[in-house]
Amino acid sequence: MGVKVYCYDKCGTCRSMLKWLKAHNVEVAENVPLFETPPSAKELAKLVSDSGLGIKKFFNTSGEVYKEMNLKDKLPGMSQDQMLDLLASNGRLIKRPIVTDGMKVTVGFKEAEFEEAWAKG
Repeated sequence: MGVKVYCYDKCGTCRSMLKWLKAHNVEVAENVPLFETPPSAKELAKLVSDSGLGIKKFFNTSGEVYKEMNLKDKLPGMSQDQMLDLLASNGRLIKRPIVTDGMKVTVGFKEAEFEEAWAKG
């Protein structure tokens, strides 16, 4: 069984992640274009829960939309449900790539984290 990835094809980090997965024989069962079809609030809630990370780790804090919406100042006053709805409303707000096998989740691409999470050994 392969992994599901949420990414953006024109993103260099996403391309590097896909190359890494291929080089380590990790099958990509589903490649979801993050900007066109962002995960729903319900899907995001599961991803956040499975990741063990806080929801703020799912925000693309270096993205233009994040900055334009002044979310650095707004997020502290928002509930988790409001944040999930916001992320689901715009794929550009979501940190990429997200990789999941239905049980574990990684956000972003760091080789050391991928070695630990996805390398078959």
